[in-house]
Amino acid sequence: MNQQHEHLATLQEIRNIMDRSSRFISLSGLAGVFAGIFALAGAAVVKWYLSTHNIKYRTAIASGLNTEVIIFLVSVALLVMVLAIAAAIYFTTRKARQQKQPVWDTKVQRLLLNLAIPLGVGGLFCAVLLYHGIIYLVAPAMLVFYGLALINGSKYTLSDIRYLGLCEIALGLVACFFIGYGLLSWTIGFGVLHILYGTIMYFKYERHLS
Repeated sequence: MNQQHEHLATLQEIRNIMDRSSRFISLSGLAGVFAGIFALAGAAVVKWYLSTHNIKYRTAIASGLNTEVIIFLVSVALLVMVLAIAAAIYFTTRKARQQKQPVWDTKVQRLLLNLAIPLGVGGLFCAVLLYHGIIYLVAPAMLVFYGLALINGSKYTLSDIRYLGLCEIALGLVACFFIGYGLLSWTIGFGVLHILYGTIMYFKYERHLS
């Protein structure tokens, strides 16, 4: 019985080694938490801006927004993205060093490539929507393509992000039918879900490193 247990333990260790060699396991949960915080802050800024200009999102998004408002919304979204990427680089680099794992290797390159393809296509698709004035589908499209990127990248990192990706896609598809709630769905998808995911990942994989 003990010999069988030792064989199982050995097989599990071999599996872990193979998993570490093929996946980037240093993805930080704290990066997700801070990305969510930045998204909530961005949504709050957008809400404040719309309120000060007497713009009701639900009605304005259907009838169309002027160029000034669109530029402001895009600027906030880009700022949130830059801050989220900066947090991801910082916390993931810190975790990789704690685990004595390489920060930049072929695993990271494969992960970034598989994330970049759906995100790049999604960005271009959102630009096309803006060009044609289909503003109400931009937020849902961002959620759907982001979810696809997470699922695509989950093959090269922690498989847990696949579930976050599925939630983002489901939320984006629902938001396609309720166009007046695009800002709310964006806030939930990029804010609340990120914080929940990041917190779970932190306590699951990183708490012992602190």
